[in-house]
Amino acid sequence: MSNPSLLILAGDGIGPEVMDEVKKIINWYGDKRDLAFDVSEDLVGGCAYDAHGTPLTDETMAKAQEVDAVLLGAVGGPAYDDLDFSVKPERGLLRLRKEMDLFSNLRPAQCFDALADFSSLKKDIVAGLDIMIVRELTSGSYFGEPRGIFDLEDGQRVGINTQRYTTEEIRRVARSAFELARKRNNKLCSMEKANVMESGILWREEVTWVHQNEYPDVELSHMYADAGAMQLVRWPKQFDVIVTDNLFGDLLSDCAAMLTGSLGMLPSASLGVPMANGRPKALYEPVHGSAPDIAGQGKANPIACILSFAMALRYSFNEGTEAERLEQAIEKVLADGARTPDLLGPEGGKPISTAEMGDAILAALDASL
Repeated sequence: MSNPSLLILAGDGIGPEVMDEVKKIINWYGDKRDLAFDVSEDLVGGCAYDAHGTPLTDETMAKAQEVDAVLLGAVGGPAYDDLDFSVKPERGLLRLRKEMDLFSNLRPAQCFDALADFSSLKKDIVAGLDIMIVRELTSGSYFGEPRGIFDLEDGQRVGINTQRYTTEEIRRVARSAFELARKRNNKLCSMEKANVMESGILWREEVTWVHQNEYPDVELSHMYADAGAMQLVRWPKQFDVIVTDNLFGDLLSDCAAMLTGSLGMLPSASLGVPMANGRPKALYEPVHGSAPDIAGQGKANPIACILSFAMALRYSFNEGTEAERLEQAIEKVLADGARTPDLLGPEGGKPISTAEMGDAILAALDASL
């Protein structure tokens, strides 16, 4: 059988730097665990615009549809701020999500013991935190029509975005969240704004339908999204899996991200329907942005991107044991005191570089054999 295939889209800013460390990990698995991948690379975002005049070419889009999984670094930067909206770097990422139909976005927020003091919240609130936010990714207000900025007859302008969901769009992401809950602590909280939005009413009704008809064994609760944000910073360990829509998921997952102390620690997976080989359409990327202010300086934290590959091992390649091996290697490196600049506390210390962090994780992987 042929090796599983990966398309690497490193992107802009620190994307290529952190992805270099992921490539070291990928090679390690081929060399040491007999788990080889067929890897190809291409452009997305600002670098694609510089080369081709578009943030994502049709050829690259076709490659993404054919491979078993896509690994993405980061896109964007101030150099592209004045571009027309249609060709901004972020449009390349949105096109990947939309055309691959990656409707289920998984964003874990896990607090490693060695970093519990780095959160802005008290240690006892975040120590041991391990929650998963499932965000609907291909509908809602980011894609709904009509949308745009329009001129009014009185000389004013109006900006319109439409919050829109169908029954099946809600049910399929709900099923994704219920399945995850079954594999964790069998508890799911659905968040919306059913008190003021019709789309929220439909969301609550359809999630409830899926629960009653397909997953009655999972404990389901409902919460307004604004109350959910408050509870995330009040007592986040009350949650296990959260499912919510595109807009609220964007906000709540970033809120949850900062509970862990650094955006440089957080991966994500965007999953779609299974392909002919049974693997889901999938894109894996760190939550952090392109951080152009530190690009090329060796200051970037590669852990979020490496953890994104760990998610690929688990969700695309059914290699949960190897994903745990990688996660435990990272935990050991952190426990031993290795820190990139973003992980230095008030007491300071000597940071290590992006490449040195990658090498430390490789050494921990070697030690796990």
